[in-house]
Amino acid sequence: MANWPAIGSIILPNVGGWVNGLYFAGQIRSEEGKTWYDNLKKAPWNPPKWVFGPAWTVLYSSMGYASYLVWEDCGGFTESSVLPLTLYGSQLALNWAWTPIFFGMKDYKLAFIEIAVLGVTATATTIAFVHYNRTAAALMLPYLGWLAYASSLSYYVWKNNPKPDPRITEIKDEKTQ
Repeated sequence: MANWPAIGSIILPNVGGWVNGLYFAGQIRSEEGKTWYDNLKKAPWNPPKWVFGPAWTVLYSSMGYASYLVWEDCGGFTESSVLPLTLYGSQLALNWAWTPIFFGMKDYKLAFIEIAVLGVTATATTIAFVHYNRTAAALMLPYLGWLAYASSLSYYVWKNNPKPDPRITEIKDEKTQ
């Protein structure tokens, strides 16, 4: 018999990642050639673009399963699950918010600040999880490591790329019409 709460907990975080990925895919890859993202000065330790999708799928799945383990050990949505699952939901919302800030707004400074806050919130989530289920906390550790890595990439982009001037984009848009 399928464990629907576990399956839903694994799928839920991935949905936000998939939605962001589909919505902003044109910013990252283009059949016409290079995108603005390709022209950014990126850290020498920046991985190839294809790494992000599989990495986030694994990370979202493991953090989702971790949330399920805590939910299960707390007996569902109960008084004891409020803190760890609220922290989990908060860090998940922050996680999903980074992509529109970086790719939509192209605000590299705000994206770095946001991912730093995300790192703190994800760490607090992991600490809260350890009180209920050590396996759940362990499942969060690769995510924390990736967030530290992603934060370094975000910081590098912020410090080495000027924020795009929206007036230039507007002028280009008028010329193409």
